[in-house]
Amino acid sequence: MSLACISEVQANGQIKNAFLFSTDIHLPPEQIVEYYQARFQIEFIFREPKQFTGLSDCQARHLPQLDFHFNASLIALNLAKHQLSSCHSSAKSFVFSMASYKRLQ
Repeated sequence: MSLACISEVQANGQIKNAFLFSTDIHLPPEQIVEYYQARFQIEFIFREPKQFTGLSDCQARHLPQLDFHFNASLIALNLAKHQLSSCHSSAKSFVFSMASYKRLQ
């Protein structure tokens, strides 16, 4: 098992540690951190549509209808993200949240 430890100094001077694990014993710690960051982004992409754009509210049973519903839900998220990111074009690290977007509307 491979292990990566991320340490961060808090504003109050305390050190916060995060331990990231991998079952691949040959994976370097930097790669483990990259995988965890990508995994978080993927989970965030699905959490937002489930909560705000009705991704899990479809009652259809046929594949074309389900496909259309999933695409419509994810497109709604992407359009909101695009609209908000165009307002923050000067910011280097733009963080999008559908909850924040809804508060602006």
